[in-house]
Amino acid sequence: MGANALPPSGSRRSVKSWRRALVAGAIGALGAASALVTVSVPADAAGSTLAEAARQSGRYFGTAIASGKLGDGQYTSIANREFDMITAENEMKIDATEPNQNQFNFSQGDRVYNWAVQNGKRVRGHTLAWHSQQPDWMRNMSGNSLRQAMINHINGVMNHYKGKIYAWDVVNEAYDDNNGGRRDSNLQRTGNDWIEVAFRTARAADPDAKLCYNDYNIDNWTWAKTQGVYNMVRDFKSRGVPIDCVGLQSHFNSQSPYNSNYRTTISSFAALGVDVQITELDIQGGSAQTYANVVNDCLAVPRCTGITVWGVRDSDSWLGANTSPLLFDSGGNKKAAYNSVLNALNAATPTTSPSPGTSPSPGTSPSPGVSPTPGGNGSGPIRGVASGRCLDVPNASTSDGTALQLWDCHGQSNQTWSSTSSGEIRVYGNKCLDAAGTGNGAKVQIYSCWGGDNQKWRVNSDGSIQGVQSGLCLDAVGSGTGNGTQLQLYSCWGGNNQKWTWNR
Repeated sequence: MGANALPPSGSRRSVKSWRRALVAGAIGALGAASALVTVSVPADAAGSTLAEAARQSGRYFGTAIASGKLGDGQYTSIANREFDMITAENEMKIDATEPNQNQFNFSQGDRVYNWAVQNGKRVRGHTLAWHSQQPDWMRNMSGNSLRQAMINHINGVMNHYKGKIYAWDVVNEAYDDNNGGRRDSNLQRTGNDWIEVAFRTARAADPDAKLCYNDYNIDNWTWAKTQGVYNMVRDFKSRGVPIDCVGLQSHFNSQSPYNSNYRTTISSFAALGVDVQITELDIQGGSAQTYANVVNDCLAVPRCTGITVWGVRDSDSWLGANTSPLLFDSGGNKKAAYNSVLNALNAATPTTSPSPGTSPSPGTSPSPGVSPTPGGNGSGPIRGVASGRCLDVPNASTSDGTALQLWDCHGQSNQTWSSTSSGEIRVYGNKCLDAAGTGNGAKVQIYSCWGGDNQKWRVNSDGSIQGVQSGLCLDAVGSGTGNGTQLQLYSCWGGNNQKWTWNR
């Protein structure tokens, strides 16, 4: 909880119900003392840490970090070893980043960010527009002045971190707990379009960041709040409002327990064409089985791209150590829940081939029995089925590392692609379609052809184009269809944003 009088994020139904949940969690924690590690990690486990195990299926496994604990050696040792995605617990929220209007302070946010990237980790941004943890100057505003202040805040924070943040929780907890409608807040009273404005502002501020809506108590598919958020996301997707992901906070307790329809919730949001990220997971009482269920539900849906637990050790939890909600006890020891999560992640079917971290030998041919891109003759545009737009090198650049996009088809050389018998897809004759990584979200770019498997592709009968090295598909980010939509690698799921026609 840090210096906050209320929980910094998560299940904030009210102070009263929050305290009630703590009592329930404390009761559940009585049996948790015996839930410390009694199960060893299997000797043949492919991943010995949470991040390594998650990476096998193209996912991340993250945690929330508090800047004030970065001097704690045990804390940072566990976090550095086990997690590969970092969320600042409080340091990127409104009151921390703009304590006085138009006077931004990124000192603590940068401290978390710098620790993360110096240790090879990505960062989720949390959070830009929220009714809670507003500084006094914002809390006392209303109407047009508040709307403009929200826009200025989003621009100020995102410009500071432009190109550095994997995903932003653009809007946090905007829905009412009971009736499925919008929460009555000062932001809501500026007009019902405030969430849409926030997302459009965020997209313009940093086109490369994934934009998420984040909320608690939207885990149970039958609840009105879940349906309210679902209907908003469906409306946004139908009208082209830029939204890339939904964050399920997933703070499970006796007031808001895990339900077996959780997988239905994840898959239903994913079917709208957005990623789903479990953003603030904790389970009061620390049930190993419930933790395994949550992980397995995410693994069952290709567009569930990662899991973040809200804290490192029980003693770091906003809920209090006595509720035993996390994967490590207060002494930094792995609990039974840790083993259940690691085992579930290791049991998932890998989506990358070869295994992450291995470098294929240059010139390696595609796997036997799989035909590379057919034909070595002819050339033409590669057109997206969902968009009707063409695979395009921006501004006809020839520079290595130029990221690809969708653009109106015009038949020029920067949209003319040819295949080779080894599975390369070339532009300009000597630049290859190149994957800059092997995980979900990896950049797709042009690069001088060198024969690596990250430059070899299979064109499948369903129209998908699949990377030989990664096994992932060429994907239009966020199911986008407009000019400038970026391309990435993503788990193959059969959507039209992963299907292409190529009239060579």
